[in-house]
Order: sequence, then C-alpha cells, then structure tokens
Amino acid sequence: MTTPEPPDRSVFLVVNTRRANAREVATQMCTALGAHGIAVSMLDDDARSLDLPDPAVVQAVTDGAQACAAAELVMVIGGDGTILRAAELARDCGTPLLGVNLGHVGFLAEAEPEDIDHTIAAIVGRTYRSEERLTLDVAVFEGKEQVASTWAVNEASVEKAARERMLEVVVEVDGRPLSRWGCDGVVCATPTGSTAYNFSAGGPVVWPEVEALLMVPISAHALFARPLVVAPTSVLAVEVIAGTGAAGVLWCDGRRTVELAPGSRIEVRRGRTPIRLARLHEAPFTDRLVAKFGLPVSGWRGAAERRWREGGTDA
Repeated sequence: MTTPEPPDRSVFLVVNTRRANAREVATQMCTALGAHGIAVSMLDDDARSLDLPDPAVVQAVTDGAQACAAAELVMVIGGDGTILRAAELARDCGTPLLGVNLGHVGFLAEAEPEDIDHTIAAIVGRTYRSEERLTLDVAVFEGKEQVASTWAVNEASVEKAARERMLEVVVEVDGRPLSRWGCDGVVCATPTGSTAYNFSAGGPVVWPEVEALLMVPISAHALFARPLVVAPTSVLAVEVIAGTGAAGVLWCDGRRTVELAPGSRIEVRRGRTPIRLARLHEAPFTDRLVAKFGLPVSGWRGAAERRWREGGTDA
C-alpha cells in the first residue's frame, strides 16, 4: 500500500475561537479547502475548538510562525484584532494575510461571511493579489540605554499610566523639538492605522497607498496641538518629561505594552519589515470607507454628470 503524497499547497488559519460564528466559518473553510487538496494548519488550541466532521483535514501545530512560513496564505477569521494577532506570526516570513470580517468595522479584512464561497474560489484559483503595508519600528530609551524594541501595524500610542494625571511630553520630528503638550497621550500611526485609534483621536484618514507617518495628540492642552502628517523617512519621538512624576505606557496595536518611566524617550520610524495583505477586490478605498462607516452618499451625481459632459445620456 502506497502512502499518499502530502498536498503541495497549504494555508494557515487563525480564528477568533471565542465567537461561535467564527468557529462555524472556520469549519466550513477547512472542509472546503481540504476537498480541493489544500492542506490547512492551525495552532493546536484553535484546532481543538472546532467541531470538525473529519479532524484529519487540519494539522495542529505549536509553532505558528513556522507554519505561516510554509503556507501560501494566512486566512484570518475574526475582526481586526484577530488579524493583528496573525500579523505577529506572519510578518517576518511575508506570507500575505486574508481576513474574513466577523468583527465590527473590520478595515483590515477583505471578505465578509457571505463571501465565503467566493473567497474559497479565489484561494483555490490563486486569483487574489497582495499589497504591502507600511509598519512602524518603535524603540524605547531610558537615558542613553535602549530598554525596549517593538513594532506596530496600526499605531504606537504613548499614554498616561494614571487616570488622574496628565502626561507631560515633548514631541520631536527629525531630531528637532516641535512642541510640549500636557495630554492624555500621543498616537503615532501608519496610513493603515489611520482608520483605527488615530481616527478616534481626531487624526486624518490617509489612503493606504500614501506613504507617510502620522502623529496625533490625545486631549492635549496646548495652543498648537494639531494632527501631523510627515514623510515616511521621518523619525518621530515622544519624550516623557522627567520631574513631573507622571509615568506613561506604550501600547503597540493594543497588544504589546512597555511601561514608561518619567524621562523615557520613544522613537518611531518606518518599519524595516512591512506586512502583506491579500486582496480579492479592486474596489477603491473610497468605496471601502463608505461601506465600513455607512457614510451617506445619496444625491451624488458624479457619474451621470460626467456622462453628460462627455456627450452621453443620463441613464
């Protein structure tokens, strides 16, 4: 009896197993991909949470980063938080992430649950494309010593550690001081993250193909406290003023934290390693904004007016 050859193709699956609908979609995905000869691997804890008719369709692994490197695609079923968790595994190997949104807004996700059949067909036919997204490299210094190094897809935010005390900071761009703020914090974001915490803090929405870094103060008490958009080659820095007694905390994508003593310095620059997102659709980012935020566009006559100017008829 001959041993069957292992599948030539594989997908790594990351699932928000706390959601019943995510587990159901994941089970459907595993069964469908297996039927097309595509191997599916998952972290063992995630795999155990699924009620698979045939457990053999999934390979449970303990090393997610190694499994991502061996896969052609990382499928993510959940919200943006689940995609950020998957990005931690896939960033170094460059395997693209394809998200099925089961969260709230889900800006990083490409598909909705009702698109599962189309998503499976795109994976089987390899009709998706991938695009690189800028990330952030973040370093923390105490005096001349670097005490921490981390990274972010969406944002690195310096925030006050105590609710009752403002954080006193000096912000810097490209080695030159810009302003001092008493504030709740400072968000340094990527264009990808411009629709996340940056958006909530009053920062601008930046189209993802624009290469830039963003800095937005949170509830700053200062004459000049406006959102900033700087070159992707710039270096942003936030210094927590010593002598005020107020400590801070650094949050990266809401997942990784570093405690900041008074006097700490945080430097943020373009990340050396981008992430890759898989795309199924060619829809403009404008359409994504309208759909995700439910923006009112009734009364728009742009297409009809253009046809009229070009000598056509108004349908």
